[in-house]
Amino acid sequence: MTDSPAVRIPLDPKEQPILDSLLSIRTNLELLKQDRSTYVKSEDVIRLYNEVMEQVEILNALRTTRRLEQNRVDTVLDDCFQLLSLSYLTIGKNHEAPAVYSAVSTIKRLLDHLKEATFYSPKDLESIGARLEDSRRYCDRGKESYSPHLLTLLNARIDVCQQTLAELQLNLSHLTPELTPKWDKLVSILRSLSACNTRSKFPNAEVDDFLEQLKEISEELRPYGIAAYESTGTKEEKVAEMMEKMQLTLEHPEPAPEAKTLLETLLQRCFIWAVTIKEKQGNIAVPFKETYDKLLGIKNQLEKLLLTQAWSLRETDLYSYQRQLDRIDESRVDGNFLDGLGRPAALYEQRTLLYLLRKSYATIYQLIISSEPVSEALLPIYNQLTTLRKCLLDVKKAGGISSPRELYPYSMKLNSIDNMRVDGKFMVGTDIPDGQGSVTQLLEECFELSYELRMDAEESSAEGKSGNDSDSVDGPLK
Repeated sequence: MTDSPAVRIPLDPKEQPILDSLLSIRTNLELLKQDRSTYVKSEDVIRLYNEVMEQVEILNALRTTRRLEQNRVDTVLDDCFQLLSLSYLTIGKNHEAPAVYSAVSTIKRLLDHLKEATFYSPKDLESIGARLEDSRRYCDRGKESYSPHLLTLLNARIDVCQQTLAELQLNLSHLTPELTPKWDKLVSILRSLSACNTRSKFPNAEVDDFLEQLKEISEELRPYGIAAYESTGTKEEKVAEMMEKMQLTLEHPEPAPEAKTLLETLLQRCFIWAVTIKEKQGNIAVPFKETYDKLLGIKNQLEKLLLTQAWSLRETDLYSYQRQLDRIDESRVDGNFLDGLGRPAALYEQRTLLYLLRKSYATIYQLIISSEPVSEALLPIYNQLTTLRKCLLDVKKAGGISSPRELYPYSMKLNSIDNMRVDGKFMVGTDIPDGQGSVTQLLEECFELSYELRMDAEESSAEGKSGNDSDSVDGPLK
């Protein structure tokens, strides 16, 4: 069983029946996600959602004076909401309020980690901000369809995320348009260095290349009065080098103190991290090796899912990864990973483990936001049409076809998919899975592309024939 990590306090006896019901619902949700013999059906998910909301109403009635209490009921309830949210993605109801829960929970983790790390790019925040706006819109649209208890919970979580997002945006607002690209490049290099550090074979040459890039950026920032000591000499030599750089005549207006501090800190951190990982060569201290191996395994598995998502991912599979990461994240004390004796990790182990943790959460977020609004029952058809569309677009970009005959394989496949519809619907047995509109729209787009290619080929053929006839007429007159 995979409970959410949380502080446990004594359970009110009156809440025991609620806990028992939620445990039963959670078990049913887990069985639903594990059953690969059939696809997840909408009616099963909606039934379990209604059962959860019944327990929420009972719980809220009991806690009229204890709104902030957190005990095992809340951890199991969170499990149920996570599973329900991922199940809504699995059945193609991506734009419904319950589907928001998992995405917002992951966003909350990401934002907390970005705030803790103090380095991130504006693009990170743009993506998260857009997703939060979508989530708010889905909640507003669901006011007539879903329980106010759920909507209140979701809106409160979105509010917390947007507050943290605003703080992070304010932190980067001091960067000028000239300095922002350099900041983005430094963030990219720092992340790339961390990625190098977790490879099975340490890439010395690649790290050396990043060091050279850092030196180039450092030189580019010197005219702004921004410097970082990258020498490998003594402390006195580093200070002297830094003072020498700061005495240079500035070629650009000195940026705001906040922006200057941001860039100097990040530049310095990049240099230190590059030197540190070259010294360590990926060797993790024994007390933290088990955690490292576990996080690395999770990261690698999630990245494989990212590559094969369209064909192999059932969104509910993400639940177990979320819970494993949550338990590791919650085990930190004051942000530190501790060994068996309660001692905090050294800087190298700390940053390496945090990179793996954050990268895994970021991959889960990417998998969630790229989930297609189509039931897994229709995914095989949807994926085939997506591939067909890509092939037809590639043919069009390559200059089209010389003869309509070249379209026969595409036309046969499109017709065979179109013939699967019953009264305009793609049926699975007697069920009409969600995502009909998305699949039908994609099918129509493929037919339209095929038609355009055929018309272009026929026009080219007609023009060629006309040109040949003209040549044969003009020939004797010359």
